[in-house]
Amino acid sequence: MPVHFAAARCTLRSHVARVLGPLKPGAAANDNAGQAATPVVFDEALRDTLMHFARHGLAAASEARKLAELAHNDGDDDAFARWNGIFRNLDQRQASAFERQLILDNQPLIG
Repeated sequence: MPVHFAAARCTLRSHVARVLGPLKPGAAANDNAGQAATPVVFDEALRDTLMHFARHGLAAASEARKLAELAHNDGDDDAFARWNGIFRNLDQRQASAFERQLILDNQPLIG
C-alpha cells in the first residue's frame, strides 16, 4: 500500500492564522466625502402618511379615503388634496380608481 503525504499548508492562508492574525480595518460604510454638507429634505406628506398609518394600522388607506370623500363632499379642496395624497401614498391603485370615480360622478349628463 503506497503512502501519501499531504502538502504543507501555507501559514498565511491557514484558518488559524486568519483567526489569530491582525485584523485589517475595512473602508467606512458611511463615508460620504462630498455629500456631508447636503441639507436633508423634509417631506411633510410622507410624515403625515406615516403618522396616519401609525394611528390606523392596516385600515389607514380606507380611513384616508373616507376623509378624502368627506372633504370632497364639503368642497374643502385643501383637505381633499391632503387626504387624497395620504391615500395615494398608502394605496396608489385604489387612489387612482377613487379619482376616476370622482371624475365620472362629476360629469354632466348628456341628452
